[in-house]
Amino acid sequence: MILDKNYKGLEFKNGRYFYDGNIETTENLEIKLDNLLEVAGYIKASWSIEASGSIEASGYIEAGGSIKASGSIEAGWSIKASGSIEASGSIEASGYIEAGGSIIAGESIEAGESIEAGESYGISAALYITAQDTISCGLKIFAGICTWKNTEDSDKTITCSKLLSGTVEYGILKETGEAKKKITIDGKEIEISLESFDALKRSLEEGR
Repeated sequence: MILDKNYKGLEFKNGRYFYDGNIETTENLEIKLDNLLEVAGYIKASWSIEASGSIEASGYIEAGGSIKASGSIEAGWSIKASGSIEASGSIEASGYIEAGGSIIAGESIEAGESIEAGESYGISAALYITAQDTISCGLKIFAGICTWKNTEDSDKTITCSKLLSGTVEYGILKETGEAKKKITIDGKEIEISLESFDALKRSLEEGR
């Protein structure tokens, strides 16, 4: 499926393209736009997602194959791909970022929960990598490898509650300890680990 400026329901305002709903296809999704695409819902493709610019969704972004953008990738919930996740800009999600392959960003990688790459792959960012929960991958992790400015320690810091797997090849690892998340059940607020919260969210997501 090709999404260009003639896509039904697509609006152009404030220098960006906006779609008030979900974008979903059982095919590859090719986004051919010269400005940022902002989606009010989620973006989902049974195969790969490829964008000529930046993509932003208030919900999740999910692909049965890889996700690749010439700009940045941002989700209000999670970003998940069976293949790799790659952006020339930043990769950011309020929830988790999960790839069956590698995770590569031309700028920073940030997740409100965990960051996980495949068992035979690594994670690479030109700037910092931050996860409120855990980080895991099968191979090496690189942070702060940009060639377009002089980096400071903050540019090459890998921050997470705990590094579960993977080797920091370049960067400064900062483990903060187990992160917590507050949820409300039957009117009562309780605190659980982000790992447990992540598992609960994934279970609900799979049942949707």
